[in-house]
Amino acid sequence: MRQIPEADLDAIRIAQDPKFTRWLEQVTATGGCSHPVHLSGSTTTLDGATGEILHHYDTRTEPGERLLVRCRNRRATICPACSRLHAGDTFHLVRAGLLGGKNVPATVRHRPRLFVTLTAPSFGSVHRAGRLCRPRREGGTCEHGRPLSCGTVHAPDALAVGQPLCANCYDYTAHVLWHAHASKLWDRFVIDVRRRLASSVGLVQSRFAEHARLSFARVAEYQKRAAVHVHAVVRLDGPNGPNDEAPGWATTGLLTDAVCASAGRVHVHTPHSPAVGELVLRWGEQVDARLLSADSDGLDDDVVAAYVAKYVTKGASETGAGLDHPITTWADIATAPVTAHVRTLMRSCWALGGLPEYEPLRLRAWTHTLGYRGHILTKSRAYSTTYAALRAERAHHMGHSDAPDAITDRHWRFIGSGHTPGAALLAAGVAEDLATNQEITNSLAAEWGSLGAAST
Repeated sequence: MRQIPEADLDAIRIAQDPKFTRWLEQVTATGGCSHPVHLSGSTTTLDGATGEILHHYDTRTEPGERLLVRCRNRRATICPACSRLHAGDTFHLVRAGLLGGKNVPATVRHRPRLFVTLTAPSFGSVHRAGRLCRPRREGGTCEHGRPLSCGTVHAPDALAVGQPLCANCYDYTAHVLWHAHASKLWDRFVIDVRRRLASSVGLVQSRFAEHARLSFARVAEYQKRAAVHVHAVVRLDGPNGPNDEAPGWATTGLLTDAVCASAGRVHVHTPHSPAVGELVLRWGEQVDARLLSADSDGLDDDVVAAYVAKYVTKGASETGAGLDHPITTWADIATAPVTAHVRTLMRSCWALGGLPEYEPLRLRAWTHTLGYRGHILTKSRAYSTTYAALRAERAHHMGHSDAPDAITDRHWRFIGSGHTPGAALLAAGVAEDLATNQEITNSLAAEWGSLGAAST
């Protein structure tokens, strides 16, 4: 007789519970979250003038006397349901800064705007995909006896892509320290772009903010070689941000020149180390600044917003460039499911983290991300709306906001997280159904939109 899997038995148990319908409503409200947070407590809303109870909610009437709420993890490898919601919020956040909306005027579409890509420098030769890999007519070997050429046409998903031709020649120390200083390098880049814009039109650099404002939203992405590069939407506004028109001298050409010049100029010095010395870290030679135009000669704004949103939900493990959870011991590195290249980067990160001069970089705490400790998505204050504003708007739309004159008394405590095996199975089905319904809705909306455009 075939044994029924434990998860199926647990799912049957849950489905037979008298409060199953309410449990399913909670799971659906979380979007089928894979790791929901369990809360216990109550909320009472009172009329501020009369003291009348307008609303009271208590988890004592809920299944298991608890309320399930989203984990809000952005990583698709951790929670597909919450990552889709986060990607949607990111899309609207980036799109608002391109086309307007969410309290951003539509006139931003006609400002000087660029989609900029900045890369990490080379730390050593790695295998490449899509063309003849590292061809060298003269052949030859490195000082460690390994070939300096490859000559193979690698498929994009080939395991060799991104791996060093010679691991002994690869500068793992510089790679890790570059990651640790990448956010600082971006800050220097933004400051230098402002200075170059000011100098190019005869303004005193310190008074640039009185004439214009540089706004941006950037996302970090791991390349095949496990090095981060940056994609950013950059926009030039008036001094008060999106509500001010850019000054007459502000052009896309001027912004492009400043971006390219600053990318090649800015640098960061690492702390001096007796073991490593002092390194000068820069952006890589590959810099791309593409026009974002209100006309048809630039990149499509929706495509750019979707591109940024896609990479926000990717964790380090999904790109093969690290892990989505911290490393706590040296032994953890040996058992990590990563390539030999990434494992060496992790070991370099851990070893450098033990040096006192690098203690402020907290390299051991960020070993799982190979030393990179910046947020995946960052934006300037005036670029567009915020995640908090988008969530508040969604809560208001769902009827979860309080009346302006109401007094709310909340008492909540954390009592757990996650699902039992059967609950996880049912939640995954809910998440899949919701995702399918959303895809159908989007497809129908696009179809109706095209029909409407054709009729006009």
